[in-house]
Amino acid sequence: MKLSEAGLEITRLQNVDTVFPAQDILVQSGQLVQYGAGIYGYNSIPLKLRANIEKIIKEELEKIGCVEVQLPLLQPRSIWDESGRWNGYVEEGTLLTVKTEKSEFCLAPTAEEAIVEFSKRKLKSHKNLPTVYYQIGEKFRNEIRSRGFLLRGKSFLMMDAYSFNKDEKDLVKSYELLKIAYKNIFERLGLNVFPVAADNGAIGGKKSEEYMMISQIGEDTVLYDSKTGQGFNIEIKEKDNFIDYLKDYGIEDISSLKEEKTVELGHIFQLGTKYSETMNATYVDSNGEEKVFYMGCYGIGVSRTLATVYENNVVKDKNNNPCGFVLPYSLAPYKVQIIYKKEKENKALEIYELLNSNGVACILDDREDTTIGSSIKDVKILGTPYMIVLGDKTNDGELEIENVKTENKEIIKENIILEYFKNLSK
Repeated sequence: MKLSEAGLEITRLQNVDTVFPAQDILVQSGQLVQYGAGIYGYNSIPLKLRANIEKIIKEELEKIGCVEVQLPLLQPRSIWDESGRWNGYVEEGTLLTVKTEKSEFCLAPTAEEAIVEFSKRKLKSHKNLPTVYYQIGEKFRNEIRSRGFLLRGKSFLMMDAYSFNKDEKDLVKSYELLKIAYKNIFERLGLNVFPVAADNGAIGGKKSEEYMMISQIGEDTVLYDSKTGQGFNIEIKEKDNFIDYLKDYGIEDISSLKEEKTVELGHIFQLGTKYSETMNATYVDSNGEEKVFYMGCYGIGVSRTLATVYENNVVKDKNNNPCGFVLPYSLAPYKVQIIYKKEKENKALEIYELLNSNGVACILDDREDTTIGSSIKDVKILGTPYMIVLGDKTNDGELEIENVKTENKEIIKENIILEYFKNLSK
């Protein structure tokens, strides 16, 4: 990507938000565009980062046999009446609705009704089970208090998956399989996420767990046991059987539980037969009898995860003020940014074309009226993990490469540049 073609100007940060610095920097630099409270548009780099996050999610889900589908964003009231949830969602003000002369619709805040309608026409036999469908798509909720930029908005990107099973035993198998996938997803994203026993709330069902990460940007407080890696909703302290409840999770010593502020990135549920019963979703078992599905529901907030990746990689200047972020090399859409003195433009273009043509995505800062100093500052604004500086410190045939996060610099021979980045990718 050439910055002259990307519509990005030199960024001069002002009064960066102290709680959500990374996302404020994204807005100030034009990488996120705010249309209203909780409504954002994405410029190229965060959009590509979002795609990389989606790719990891899809790879891990498809490893365990999940099937990708796409459900409608605009859903008819009829399926919500069938599940019995329309009036409740309308009364609490969550649902964004639209009326026509003949019908009433909502913009999907979740997809239980839509996936049941989708599946009961396809999964007619026990031979079709278990099946796990998933999608990644936009959701809409009338959040009264939008907060934290992408962390809580009216429009947001979600991965939601749904398992269809013969009975409760098979449901538990699917549930445990998805837990493994979640572990792998968040590990690959470089986020230290752990499960928290939770209440099912409006979704319904028997058992659920939230996937939390300890972070000051979160709005939840949980009890966390570092020995087991298990977390609990803080309300469990009010349970009469609090001690016995913890023993079910292998915790004998309650002094190991610490209160931690967390951000929620995912939630999984054992729904049981709540939706299949109300919506008459059935299959024929091996004895020829009609049975209702046992369902599980599994969600990851993709846009919230994106925001957390940014906030988790903030860097500060010498005065300890947030000045940008450095994205993990494995996730960064662009691996290296090339900065050069104008008299070295031809060499910069040569390196740019060499790297891009060999699969090392890079940014060329070819904007006019910039200095090397201002261009270096913008490397952190864009989150690029490495930069190549073509200035006065190198001889012909040499390149200066800097790890932006560690600020470690080294001079290498130009002819090994591809090998250098190939080794970084291992």
